Amino acid sequence: MCSSMMGSPLSPSGTTTCPKGYEILSEANVPTFAELGVRAPVVKALDAKGITAPFPIQVGTLPDTLAGRDVLGRGKTGSGKTLAFSIPMVSRLGGELSGGKRRPGRPLGLILSPTRELATQITATLEPLAAAYDLKVTTIFGGVSQHRQVQALKAGVDIVVACPGRLEDLMKQKLISLDAVEITVLDEADHMADLGFLPGVTRILNATPDGGQRLLFSATLDNGVDKLVKRFLKNEVLHSIDEANSPVAAMTHHVFDVDGVEAKRQLVQKLASGTGRRILFMRTKHQARKLARQLTEAGIPSVDLHGNLSQAARDRNLAAFSAGDARVLVATDVAARGVHVDDVQLVVHVDPPAEHKAYLHRSGRTARAGSAGDVVTVVLPEQRRDLSVLMRKAAIKVSPIRSTADSAHVVELVGDIAPHVTPAPKAPAQNNGGGRRPRPAGQGARRQGARAQAAGSHGGRGRSGDSRSGGARSGGNSSGGGRSGGARSGGGRSRSGAAASGASRGGR
Repeated sequence: MCSSMMGSPLSPSGTTTCPKGYEILSEANVPTFAELGVRAPVVKALDAKGITAPFPIQVGTLPDTLAGRDVLGRGKTGSGKTLAFSIPMVSRLGGELSGGKRRPGRPLGLILSPTRELATQITATLEPLAAAYDLKVTTIFGGVSQHRQVQALKAGVDIVVACPGRLEDLMKQKLISLDAVEITVLDEADHMADLGFLPGVTRILNATPDGGQRLLFSATLDNGVDKLVKRFLKNEVLHSIDEANSPVAAMTHHVFDVDGVEAKRQLVQKLASGTGRRILFMRTKHQARKLARQLTEAGIPSVDLHGNLSQAARDRNLAAFSAGDARVLVATDVAARGVHVDDVQLVVHVDPPAEHKAYLHRSGRTARAGSAGDVVTVVLPEQRRDLSVLMRKAAIKVSPIRSTADSAHVVELVGDIAPHVTPAPKAPAQNNGGGRRPRPAGQGARRQGARAQAAGSHGGRGRSGDSRSGGARSGGNSSGGGRSGGARSGGGRSRSGAAASGASRGGR
């Protein structure tokens, strides 16, 4: 691995080719967390999670972040950035920056995240470390009721992991103040820019003290991220472990060229049928939901992840995928960042992404933290030219291969086929208790209205059973003044929205 003060393109493979001015680090002389200055309680918490050796970006940044310096960290997805800022935040807030008794709504640490999924992942990484110093962590994001978040803030919290939108809402309601924040982290800053969050991020950073430590982690410095760096970071140290947008060395890329839609469908099902975890990326929410359902019905347990799901449904589906109850996650780009599940063997671009950065972030769900992984892009004839341009921008060199579900290279890649899992039977339609099929909405009211009109025309009275269930009520001759299906005489309107004039129209 190579190391440098102002940039550290460290390679997990331990190769010995380094740019001029960089020193060679072999696996034998990579420093431990303790040697990098991490406090003993945090080292113990890392050991308990099986994390015993730092990744390159942690080796590069920890000496500076632990010393309280502003740091700009640049590295590809899956490079270990979350621990790179979680470790110094916990170490410093539990040590020299400990604030005594925690105060309601006034955190000492703030981590900004572009998505709910990423915020949840950060919190899961942070909490075991924070427990070493009895630091309380809470997560703030939209799409759910704010009640629990507000209650957590009122009870007192040390570190807040937040998405900008909901955080600003709570700031405006004066339910949280950032005037006591000692350390601010901006994670995935380039994705914040892509989502249009930079104005809100700027307002949030302006609400934190000028003298606080600020850490910014990003894969690239485009789309206004450089302006944030110039405005909010002071005498920052840059640590970059890879060129911007560089692919992961342990990731193998494949482009499978298919003749048409049916050949693509069969190929995708075959790619999903292996024993390991797979993530399949689609362009639209509807198609993601549809494919997950089709795979499940074909005996391949699958869940979907996209923006139309409630937070509870997202959490439930991710938990099923993490636990192995579902082997396949079918997702839109909402999962391209922030979803970290160990041992994802294969990522499939069922629909090629729109641009090269999305390709790299989608692909980064596999081959994380030094593990190997495969990435497949399925391409239709009309998509070949656009994909060629995208791959060139992503610095991926791979030759397309004509493929079907039965091609030898596909069979080899998929490996062992997982056992067929019979999907759970669908819940039967509810009936009305008597075994009969339920009537379409409004049909009962129309029939009751018809009976009422018939009774009225013979001078009879509508039965109370009809009137109390929304049917007819007649006070003598209902043909002139009765109610039918909720319709009033004289041009009223039924409860089902049908007009009534003069006599009831329920018998039509």
